[in-house]
Amino acid sequence: MDKIRMTTPLVEMDGDEMTRILWGMIKEKLILPFVDLKTEYYDLGLLHRNATKDQVTIDAANAAKRLGVAVKCATITPNRQRMEEYPELTEMWKSPNGTIRAILDGTAFRAPIVLPCIHPVVKNWEAPITIARHAYGDMYKAVDMVTDEPGTTTLTFKGESGAEKTLTVQTVDGPAVWQGQHNKEASIRAFAQSCFQYAIAQKQDLWFSTKDTISKVYDGEFKRIFEEEYENTYQAEFEKLGLTYFYTLIDDAVARVIHSKGGFIWALKNYDGDVMSDMVATAFGSLAMMTSVLVSPDGTMEFEASHGTVTRHYYKYLKGEKTSTNPIATIFAWSGAFKRRGELDGLPDLVKFGEAMEAASLETLESGVMTKDLTGLVDEGFPVTAVNSEEFLDAVAARLAEKLA
Repeated sequence: MDKIRMTTPLVEMDGDEMTRILWGMIKEKLILPFVDLKTEYYDLGLLHRNATKDQVTIDAANAAKRLGVAVKCATITPNRQRMEEYPELTEMWKSPNGTIRAILDGTAFRAPIVLPCIHPVVKNWEAPITIARHAYGDMYKAVDMVTDEPGTTTLTFKGESGAEKTLTVQTVDGPAVWQGQHNKEASIRAFAQSCFQYAIAQKQDLWFSTKDTISKVYDGEFKRIFEEEYENTYQAEFEKLGLTYFYTLIDDAVARVIHSKGGFIWALKNYDGDVMSDMVATAFGSLAMMTSVLVSPDGTMEFEASHGTVTRHYYKYLKGEKTSTNPIATIFAWSGAFKRRGELDGLPDLVKFGEAMEAASLETLESGVMTKDLTGLVDEGFPVTAVNSEEFLDAVAARLAEKLA
């Protein structure tokens, strides 16, 4: 069969550890046999980021802005333990996701991939909950330091006009740790606009929650901007469609989410969205079963899996062991990127290929062939065959070939 053509490249951001291995397998078994693949490749593996002083991450993000569509593998954000594991590192480099999100700006929409044979841990959830995570600032762009003596830390803003504002953060009587974080009004507003627009497109209610009773100014600005955007721009369309915009404190929202039936979009600040998306993914089945797409105000989209690099499986792989690592979210990152690229370039065959990748993956799971993380979650009596990653991808590839024949 002739390979499906592409006209504009995708930005391909390779990653780390077990997900990097799966990345190669997915390309080899599910993509290259069927697509005349065109990518602009960037190696975001930790050691290459270190060798380029993280310039490769900046270059990849700018390429995504230029080409409009990117697909990203999971990457390591080093901590002290990682610095010991990788003695070649010259610096504890910042999160590549944080760097990319800061450059692209926008919102990360994360939604669980659901299967009829796996029911959520929260029994009353009847429909997926989509997490809309603000993708700029807060602790992901913070600066922090440790001090070892009594003293005072202040926060000072110096305006271009020459005006200054200074606040006393705290006076301490001994060693302490400090963190300064920020967000931009324009980014918060873009976040709100993206959430309202996505809710209208999906015809789903939108919830938003922060902790403005404690963080009265910082979180209060998020609340104010969301309310302003809703009342000035989106309220009429929401009412026309019978949709609800709902704000509440995050602790109240968590309780309401657990008691809900699902089927709505939950907008959250950066860190809150990071944590709650993992909770939602796990409650619906597995962290490996959640899609993530970063949507920028200019329409740029970056597709990735929500989970990490699966370190434990990687060390087994290095010992020569076969691992049963779930590749579904990474497959859906590629399929989402193909569908978006096909839409932008007017290539219906590329869109259909992305859809076929997803259908072949889900049908393989629904047939009972799945990785071990899912076998303990299926309904009682549902017949399953536990396979390793390579066997699972082979099964998906066979179904995909049948669909494309």
